[in-house]
Amino acid sequence: MKNLLFSFLFLVAATATYAQNNNYQLSSHILDISTGNPAVGVPVVLEKYDEPTKVWSYVTEKITDKNGRITDFLPNKESNNGIYKLRFLVDDYFKTKKTASFYPFIEVVFQIKDANHYHVPITLSSFGYSTYRGN
Repeated sequence: MKNLLFSFLFLVAATATYAQNNNYQLSSHILDISTGNPAVGVPVVLEKYDEPTKVWSYVTEKITDKNGRITDFLPNKESNNGIYKLRFLVDDYFKTKKTASFYPFIEVVFQIKDANHYHVPITLSSFGYSTYRGN
């Protein structure tokens, strides 16, 4: 029983560590719900919206790790308030799996209004996806 409790607490701590990097304000994760596995090697582009000009500006591009995660978007050392878009480039991911897909990419638009951590994950299949604000 003691070992089971220790294993559970270790798993919870490890999961929390993956979701957040204290030096960064934004993280993401892709879980392929058709396989139950993380989506590894997916490029994700981050852009910021400039409200006065109504133009999206490139911020950075990262690639999901072996756990389907990106933990290091937007350094905490600066104010990151604003409207952002994550573009998940999933087309090649499905091609490598030899799976037909309806979505070549998925865009998720969200707003940062404070200094809290924002986790913006997606659950994914070849013909659907879902997103939410995680922690």
